[in-house]
Amino acid sequence: MSRVEVVVSDFGGVLTTPLMQAFAAVQEESGIPWEQFGAGMARAAELAGAQPLFELERGAISEAEFVRQLDAGMRDVLGREVTLHGFGERLFAALHPNAQLIDFMRDLRGRGYRMAILTNNVREWEARWRAMLPIDEIFELVIDSAFVGMRKPEPEIYQLLLERLGVEAAATVFIDDLEVNCDAARALGMNAVHFQSNEQAIAEVESVLDGGSPPAAA
Repeated sequence: MSRVEVVVSDFGGVLTTPLMQAFAAVQEESGIPWEQFGAGMARAAELAGAQPLFELERGAISEAEFVRQLDAGMRDVLGREVTLHGFGERLFAALHPNAQLIDFMRDLRGRGYRMAILTNNVREWEARWRAMLPIDEIFELVIDSAFVGMRKPEPEIYQLLLERLGVEAAATVFIDDLEVNCDAARALGMNAVHFQSNEQAIAEVESVLDGGSPPAAA
């Protein structure tokens, strides 16, 4: 087994509090019941011919266009005018740094590991999310989906990461809160840890760094 040289972390849901909690806060503030909110997002995808959030994360549409498409989907489901203006501001108001994981990343950097971030994110949110982390202190590379035109779990974004790092897949361990993103990394030969809690993720990353293997996907 190759020695792991690089630790790659997701941003939202790993280095922050859970993303679903933040999305739930946006939904609650909108006053739209969760079931209808989900139906509105699905309807927005039908109307646009693509999932608006995915297109936003690829940088293919602006945040303003994303909100316009989302509003159209909600309006179709609810039968009334709706506006989700300020979606990003609402989301980030409910998202907070995960101090324990950030400290763990800092410790790994101090132990000599190379550090990187691979995130599905939004162009207009860059200043907000970067302000939540000591990026320059810890991470040598950030791959942000919105600036490269691809997103996890598309294999191309992992290949771009490896190319920019200049390492083989087996020399990395990747941490993400979505199993599908971990599966995509494993398919390319990367080690992957599905983040479920701070204690679990730290223990599994340490095991990989000690020469073990992360648990296989369920």
